[in-house]
Amino acid sequence: MKLEPVLKELRSKANPKNVEGMVRFGISREGTLGVSIYDLRPMAKRIGKDHKLAGELWATGIHEARLLAGYIDEPEKVSERQMEAWAADFDSWDVVDQICSSLFDQTGLAYAKAVEWSARDEEFVKRAGFVLMAALSVHDKSASDKEFERFFPIISRESTDERNFVKKAVNWALRQIGKRNLALNKKAIKAAEKISRIDSRSARWIAADTLRELRSDKVRARLAGKPRR
Repeated sequence: MKLEPVLKELRSKANPKNVEGMVRFGISREGTLGVSIYDLRPMAKRIGKDHKLAGELWATGIHEARLLAGYIDEPEKVSERQMEAWAADFDSWDVVDQICSSLFDQTGLAYAKAVEWSARDEEFVKRAGFVLMAALSVHDKSASDKEFERFFPIISRESTDERNFVKKAVNWALRQIGKRNLALNKKAIKAAEKISRIDSRSARWIAADTLRELRSDKVRARLAGKPRR
C-alpha cells in the first residue's frame, strides 16, 4: 500500500477533542491527530504487514502514523539500526509502549535491548528497556525463568529513578515477571522486598505497588499449577 492514502485516512479520522484528552495523559500535542487506537488496529489489519510502509510512516513524525508503523512492521526485518533510530525518536510513553510490545519484543534483539536500554539516560529509551521486559514476560511463552531472573538486579538498580515514565515502567516489568508463574512470583516478591529497603521514594512506591499485586489472592490463585520453565 502507498503512504499517501494511509495518511489521508489517518487525517480523515483526526479528532481535536481526543488530542486534548491525550495531552492530559502526558502525550505531546505536537504531530498528534487524536486518532483512537481502536481505529488504528483495524487499519493495520487491513493494510497487512509491510516493512517499507512502516518505515515511511515512522519518518512522517505523526504520532498515530508511528503507532501504525509498529503494528504493520515485520519483526524479522527489523534491524538493530532501525531499533536504535526509532528509540532515538521516542517522545511519548504510548508510542514506546506500543512499539515495544507490538514489534520490538518479537525481534531477535529484544532481550539484549531490554538490558542495554535500561541503562540509558534518556527517559523514554530507559522506559523502553523495561517495557520490553514486561512485554517479553507476557509474550515469550517458551523462555526459561532464568531469562527473567537476570532482570531483577537491573530492576533494583533503576528503582531509584524518580522520573514518572521510568518508575512506572520499572514497576510494570517487576509485576509482569512476577505474574509469569509461581516460581517467578516468589522471586519477584523477594526482589520487591529488597527494593522496599532502599532509601528512595520511587523504590518504596515500586515495591509497595508490586507487593500488593503479587501477594494478592487473585494472582496467586491464577498462578497455582502453572509449571516453571
